[in-house]
Amino acid sequence: MPGLLQDHIAAVTGAGSGIGRAIALGYAREDAQIAVLDINGQTAARTAAAIRAAGGKARDFALDITDRNACRAIAAQVAAEIGPISILVNNAGINRRNAFTGDADAVVKDWQDIMAINLNGPFNVTHAFLDQLRRAKGRIVNIASIQSFVHVRTPNSPAYTTSKHGVLGFTRALAAELGKDGVRVNAIGPGLIETPLNERVRANNPELIKIFLDHTPLGRTGKPEDIVGPAIFLASDLSAYVTGSIVMADGGYRTI
Repeated sequence: MPGLLQDHIAAVTGAGSGIGRAIALGYAREDAQIAVLDINGQTAARTAAAIRAAGGKARDFALDITDRNACRAIAAQVAAEIGPISILVNNAGINRRNAFTGDADAVVKDWQDIMAINLNGPFNVTHAFLDQLRRAKGRIVNIASIQSFVHVRTPNSPAYTTSKHGVLGFTRALAAELGKDGVRVNAIGPGLIETPLNERVRANNPELIKIFLDHTPLGRTGKPEDIVGPAIFLASDLSAYVTGSIVMADGGYRTI
């Protein structure tokens, strides 16, 4: 039986680890070809190798999403070597936990780095692949956050919250503009997901984890695989009349 993403080519940023890797593997299981994009070429290569070992099709590409020229070059390379994409997942991102009232230099660096990756990055990548997506009447899936709505009650950089509000706004603005071209644009809002991005915090700050779990009806942290189902839904024809929306995968965090 063919997969839900058969005949699609998907580009996934930050696919070397965590949520991006899980989505890339999940899409490949649904028969999509995958362009694995990550700033770390070695982890990108490992994800692509895992997909091929499971019988899927994938190529890996090292990409710094803050470099607009590099994004355009990779978009052209993907089209030439694999084919034009029909699915784009903007997943790559970072977080910092310095308070706005802390060290001034750290606050400024947090703001510049987080905005460059979390907000400018999706802009750069989407703009680079836009012609391909419009021709394919494609699908864009942006990884937002619970912090697209709230600033969680744990130490967290305000730049991260601002950037994720921006990702949701970007999603809605593109959905409104690109709908006439048949391009659907949606987002996923993960809660606390166990990824390398937060591994050190989880290991060294159990009280922080307790704060999250006390605020999460399902009573557990998420796994990267918990984001795969929503990502497949939003990329497939199952969501053919869904655009400008966000699917929350936060264990119910925002209900309390």
